[in-house]
Amino acid sequence: MTLTDQPARSKTESCGPLPRGFRYAGVACGIKKSGMPDVSLVVADRPVMGAGVYTQNQIVAAPVVLCRSRTPSTEIRAVVANSGNANACTGESGMRDAEEMCRRVASKLECEPDQVLVMSTGVIGRPLPMDRVRKGIDDAHERLVDGPQAFLESADAIRTTDQDRKTAFRTVDCGGEKYSIAAMAKGAGMIAPNMATMLAVILSDAPICESVAQSVLSAAARKSFNRVSVDGHTSTNDTLLLLASGSGESIAGDDLVRFQRGIDEACIELAKMMVADGEGATHVMAIRVSGAKDENEAEEIAKTVAASLLVKTAVTGGDPNWGRIVSAAGYAKATIKPQQVCLRICGTTIYENGTPLPFDEAALSQEMKRAEEVSIDLRVGDGVGQADYWSSDLTTDYVRFNSEYTT
Repeated sequence: MTLTDQPARSKTESCGPLPRGFRYAGVACGIKKSGMPDVSLVVADRPVMGAGVYTQNQIVAAPVVLCRSRTPSTEIRAVVANSGNANACTGESGMRDAEEMCRRVASKLECEPDQVLVMSTGVIGRPLPMDRVRKGIDDAHERLVDGPQAFLESADAIRTTDQDRKTAFRTVDCGGEKYSIAAMAKGAGMIAPNMATMLAVILSDAPICESVAQSVLSAAARKSFNRVSVDGHTSTNDTLLLLASGSGESIAGDDLVRFQRGIDEACIELAKMMVADGEGATHVMAIRVSGAKDENEAEEIAKTVAASLLVKTAVTGGDPNWGRIVSAAGYAKATIKPQQVCLRICGTTIYENGTPLPFDEAALSQEMKRAEEVSIDLRVGDGVGQADYWSSDLTTDYVRFNSEYTT
């Protein structure tokens, strides 16, 4: 087994209510040497709304190019994904392979190829073994069903270095009508602001129009996947998709606010799972910055603290080192008011109004070591700006894992 073929260690063994109008399958076709599932298929029973948010890296994989050109759309029928091979930096042959994956699914569903979206994840620079992929798509189509087990199998088939399955579920009440949200994702390393080495598919049976779908997804991405960091490395394949099968008039007003909240919550839950599953990670740093000039400056400060290797290693060792955190805020490209800076770690105030306070360092250190999620609350002034950010700590396991990734 290679480091790209981690066995499942699922923390999510059950499904919430699944949206109406979708079927799922996850199969193994032999892309991964371990024989673990590596082809995922999500199919809508009829054309549905589809929107996407993608990597901001200038080097992008062939599947990202295709998906960008096909979303948003009201005619999406399927999402096909493979893991174990990113189909990135593979030139014209890679684009042909991505297009063939779509054509093969389309032929099974009797729809047009541009109604199919495609995602890939894994090692870059290697051609897809298309003979295996073709068989995987055929097998997945034969196994399509609409039950919870199939959904979970589909979610497992997009994993690479993930130790845990990543799924999230919500139910939204809109004017007495209940709509379901079901989401799956993968991601554990190459996690950075502006998405990550991640694939995610969010499904709902709510009725939403094209502009609403794209707006909702973009807003959710900013609050979740764009505010996580493991190693500061933005990937070539990041893809976040939203498919909605509802028909009729698009939800609006208070109903849309509730729907947005449900999508936001599902995305944040998945994003935090990615950080917790960060390669070698032992703690999640939950960073909240308040008192900044505006939300953008709060986010910039939080991102800077989250990316600091000294802050990461302090959390690894349970070291309540306020100096590292405060100084990181000070070099962020944002305005702070040093005499108003306050810091709490795990609920204990250790720095207030620009001055360190006495505290029980040994007790706080033990609390940090015990906590799976270490909260870092930093107030930098008296402004209205606030932002939440999530990052992993840094361990020697991360170095070992990534030094051996392709060998």
